Amino acid sequence: MGETLEEAIVREVAEEIGLEVTAEEVVAVLERIFLDPAGKVQYHYVLVDFLCRSTGGSLRASGDALSCARVPPQALADYALARETREVIERARDFLCGKAPLIYLRTKVVKTGS
Repeated sequence: MGETLEEAIVREVAEEIGLEVTAEEVVAVLERIFLDPAGKVQYHYVLVDFLCRSTGGSLRASGDALSCARVPPQALADYALARETREVIERARDFLCGKAPLIYLRTKVVKTGS
């Protein structure tokens, strides 16, 4: 309670991958709604992706992160990333090049089970 989005991302990055960061800009907001087989909402997530700059720490996977790596943009094709993840990365790169990214990505509704 009372933790700002910026404080939360700084804490989460430190906990999950060991880096100290500053949260600079919101790059994307994604909404995911998961429905059970009867069509009832099971989970509703709102994800806020920030452009962050590393200020210290050591890159290491922990917590929910199984692995992590610094990867140059041209090597991203070697990784099995979700389309939305690629879009967020591209938006962050656009922002760094002086383009203002659109922030809200459409809501995705997912039916689970059968």
